[in-house]
Amino acid sequence: MNDAYAKSVPEVLEAFGVDPSKGLSDFQVSQNANIYGRNELPEEESTPFWRRVLKQFDDLLVKILIAAAIVSFLLALINGETGFTAFLEPSVILMILAANAAVGVITETNAEKALEELRAYQADVATVLRNGCFSILPATELVPGDIVEVGVGCKVPADLRMMEMLSSQLRVDQAILTGESCSVAKDLEPTVATNAVYQDKTNILFSGTVVVVGRARAIVVGVGSNTAMGSIRDAMLRTNDETTPLKKKLDEFGTFLAKVIAGICVLVWVVNIGHFHDPSHGGIMRGAIHYFKIAVALAVAAIPEGLPAVVTTCLALGTKRMARLNAIVRSLPSVETLGCTTVICSDKTGTLTTNMMSVSKVCVVQSVHRGPITYEYAVTGTTFAPEGMIFDATGVQLEFPAQFPCLLHIAMCSALCNESMLQYNPDKKNYEKIGESTEVALRVLVEKVGLPGFDSMPSALNILSKHERASYCNHYWEHQFKKMSVLEFSRDRKMMSVLCSRKQQEIMFSKGAPECIISRCTHILCNEDGSSVPLTNDIRIALEERFRSFAGKDTLRCLALALKRMPMGQQTLCYDDEINLTFIGLIGMLDPPRNEVRNAMLSCMSAGIRVIVVTGDNKTTAESLCRRIGAFDHLNDFTGYSYTASEFEELSPTDRALALQRMVLFTRVEPSHKRMLVEALQNQNEVVAMTGDGVNDAPALKKADIGIAMGSGTAVAKSASDMVLADDNFASIVAAVAEGRAIYTNTKQFIRYMISSNIGEVVCIFVAAVLGMPDTLVPVQLLWVNLVTDGLPATAIGFNKLDTNVMMAKPRKVNEAVVTGWLFFRYLVIGAYVGLATIAGFVWWFVYSDKGPKLPYNELVNFDSCSTRETSYPCSIFDDRHPSTVSMTVLVVVEMFNALNNLSENQSLLVIPPWSNIWLLASIALTMFLHVLILYVEPLSTLFAVTPLSWTDWAVVLYLSFPVIVIDEVLKFLSRNWRGRRFNFRFRKHDVLPKRECRDK
Repeated sequence: MNDAYAKSVPEVLEAFGVDPSKGLSDFQVSQNANIYGRNELPEEESTPFWRRVLKQFDDLLVKILIAAAIVSFLLALINGETGFTAFLEPSVILMILAANAAVGVITETNAEKALEELRAYQADVATVLRNGCFSILPATELVPGDIVEVGVGCKVPADLRMMEMLSSQLRVDQAILTGESCSVAKDLEPTVATNAVYQDKTNILFSGTVVVVGRARAIVVGVGSNTAMGSIRDAMLRTNDETTPLKKKLDEFGTFLAKVIAGICVLVWVVNIGHFHDPSHGGIMRGAIHYFKIAVALAVAAIPEGLPAVVTTCLALGTKRMARLNAIVRSLPSVETLGCTTVICSDKTGTLTTNMMSVSKVCVVQSVHRGPITYEYAVTGTTFAPEGMIFDATGVQLEFPAQFPCLLHIAMCSALCNESMLQYNPDKKNYEKIGESTEVALRVLVEKVGLPGFDSMPSALNILSKHERASYCNHYWEHQFKKMSVLEFSRDRKMMSVLCSRKQQEIMFSKGAPECIISRCTHILCNEDGSSVPLTNDIRIALEERFRSFAGKDTLRCLALALKRMPMGQQTLCYDDEINLTFIGLIGMLDPPRNEVRNAMLSCMSAGIRVIVVTGDNKTTAESLCRRIGAFDHLNDFTGYSYTASEFEELSPTDRALALQRMVLFTRVEPSHKRMLVEALQNQNEVVAMTGDGVNDAPALKKADIGIAMGSGTAVAKSASDMVLADDNFASIVAAVAEGRAIYTNTKQFIRYMISSNIGEVVCIFVAAVLGMPDTLVPVQLLWVNLVTDGLPATAIGFNKLDTNVMMAKPRKVNEAVVTGWLFFRYLVIGAYVGLATIAGFVWWFVYSDKGPKLPYNELVNFDSCSTRETSYPCSIFDDRHPSTVSMTVLVVVEMFNALNNLSENQSLLVIPPWSNIWLLASIALTMFLHVLILYVEPLSTLFAVTPLSWTDWAVVLYLSFPVIVIDEVLKFLSRNWRGRRFNFRFRKHDVLPKRECRDK
């Protein structure tokens, strides 16, 4: 029944055909169960394991690698090759792909736990009226029409329509659903609001919320998926995970690379058609297969096999650094997404605020004889911890607050006129409430005031254990006074009173809405001397003015406290006793902003990141918070910057688009509104981070580019998120954004490093094939270079230091190419040199080396006709492993020097020396050690078709490798000066990596 909130109780009972005194009959229960189903969130069919595995291979580069592995395997079979070396290359490729697939499957499996954990918010049992009798049944057996009784501490088992109040009031904590910081009073009257949101439905108890005050009976109107909690589940199911900007760029890079690889492979094969019939091949078909193998080797050389593993490793390193900043990353790609975040949609309650109601101001009557009538104290502390100080109006800390009469009696009244509890949880290492947040705030105030008659109070209490300290002063007053009678809070009186006895003296303490308490007072307690004097009209006006200031300008939740001396021996209270009260003080409390949030907001602004505060609270309260945290510092008028959900929905599409560009505050929202906001911002090509902690935040967290949950939040929110803030600190997001930007910068550096290295390999193979030389490198050697020598230094580049001004720049555009025209030209130059140096090493051994045959160059490029003519050397010389060993070593060493070039994109090695990244130096040392190992240790040298080198060989290797640093220093110099920029300008229209809008809608 979707409109139960708009109908009266008799109409709802009639709709379900239920007798309020008997409940449903067994036949009606059976009938409704068949119509509406069970009261549980149905299990969603999970993705089969095999499908998750196959999904990991749905990538163009991966498919090309699989094809290369299969072709390599088939060619080995065709050529009759046997043994381990024949199948080494395809086996290594497939092992790498399998490892990457395993990581992907594990990540996906963890992410889908959110839907399962939503079940934790369903109640286990319910007290149900059926066949005229109350019984306790499993909540899953409830059906619409059932009459249920709920009380304090009860988790609401389904969506219920209030039908009968069994106490003076009923209040429900529905923060997990709406984000409201205070409990909500429920009533029986129909809701008349049009387009009512959850907050307007004050006669509905929502499934999964908790009753904190009172008892009531209600009728079930929604079960299972037809509840508010069920709609959140459906929203999460409709939400598809967004591809991260880096993933999109890498996909585009893969598409571009695939086209280039295909073109070069075909070109090499076509260029060599004339050589298919060379006698050395033993026939045209074998010649075709030979050059096809060269084309496959070229594909292996061009594809950076280690790129997925290196990207994953770099992101994982960033994840470890972020964990030290209390940001726990659940999805690796989200680390980089932070770097280009343009909008943070932040939940208010529990994220920007502590979600712990705290007293911030106290107003008392100081004296009626001199000075200002009212006097104000400020109270520090923003959590339920009994830690904080009290300051007077001049900003001086009170050493002994309890020596002031009004503060002392405020502490008494707050401790005694209170039904809540404050306790320390040693497992979570924090203070927890039981009961109303406003009453717990009063308990904490009692602890901050301390006790009278002790030196250094309340600081002396710090010697107690945290468990004892939690309510030490409250327990003191509860032992000093004996509670005799209680008048509970009611809507018409808007106050609560308790009769206490101490030393044969009876005192009634009262608390309630200031306007109701002040109207019943005839006297006031003076803070100066503790005397009780009549409440004059001037004093009443001063108190009411201060109340308006607290509630209006400061948007504080206000309570007034009072007392009355009762006749000796009185044992009970009645409503008529609540007159002729003595006013004690006025208390203002709020859900306070976190101390570090204001600076974090300023950091976001300087980094070009817009923050939108999203909350279910009312507009006035939220605007006050925004003023406190600096979100409105640059505004005098909030018009056009602050919207309620209903106001935003009434706007035309054009006005909505304009409003989104300026919006700072979005209030009175439901879960669907949060998701709608994220989608609308994404349609404007914003990269959206969404923070939250409640069940209500889960759909938006999953839809956002990066969902950020609070560590103290619900399990559902954490599972739907990409990142969890362990310390619930909004400021940790700023540090995480800086880390994300640094990770992207380093990721670009090692991608460029791998591109330039692979270009060198392609140039080497392509040029050798075109010139007609023997194979300079065999496929297994190329794999070794790509995996070990490329992988280790590339990973170490991820440790490059963070730029000091990283948070002063605007977020990068999501369609920014990883490699632009000028940069690609630079790496073409570097790659060309790498390839030519590799070939030069090969040629040097044949033509100039003392240990080589010293062939004329013409003989080298016509090696394939050796067997058909007479030569002064044996044709077997072209099978010698020395030249390919020299080539491979030149390739390894030149790439080590090239790794040093990538310490910075444009800065010289004289400015950022190699030792600035000690991990890079260590990786280069380890890489060279591994390379020397395969050169000089059997059977590795046989496996990789290499042989030991002499000192002369090593000297030539260094001579050919070092110039890569000189060349890149020249290119960096051009980049830093006008020529590089001018060249970049000319290339800008033709960025080599395609630019595409972030989202294809």
